[in-house]
Amino acid sequence: MELTHLDENDRPKMVDVSTKNETKRIAVASGIITMSKDAYEAIINNTGKKGPVLQTAVVAAIMGTKKTSDLIPMCHPLLLTGINCDIDELPELPGFKLTVSAKLNGQTGVEMEALTGVSVGLLTIYDMVKAIDKSMVISNVQLESKSGGKSGDFIR
Repeated sequence: MELTHLDENDRPKMVDVSTKNETKRIAVASGIITMSKDAYEAIINNTGKKGPVLQTAVVAAIMGTKKTSDLIPMCHPLLLTGINCDIDELPELPGFKLTVSAKLNGQTGVEMEALTGVSVGLLTIYDMVKAIDKSMVISNVQLESKSGGKSGDFIR
């Protein structure tokens, strides 16, 4: 199997996508953060010392999605046409599920952008309530679906 991020001399390279067709591409990723009941209630009741946790996490997820190519070495800078973030309350854990959808019309996919957005958003939640609970666990960061491009559609 030929690795696409290595050149003929086994040096790292960013893949040339200039010959690929532009298509509408959408990727959806999600992840979960679990925490203590005290941390969960502080977020829900907006009593944390660092401000509105969920709203800040959404902004962070959007920023993380937009900055993916600055963080992941072989990712192309992309002109995203839309980013959407949803946070589901999971009181039974307790915790939250963050979902990020990224889309564009372009020559390369947006899976890494959606996954990075989820990761940054969940890390932001951790950062904002770590004074209450340092044992929080971020898990199940995963691609839920993607569409567009040569490899076709994927649905978990």
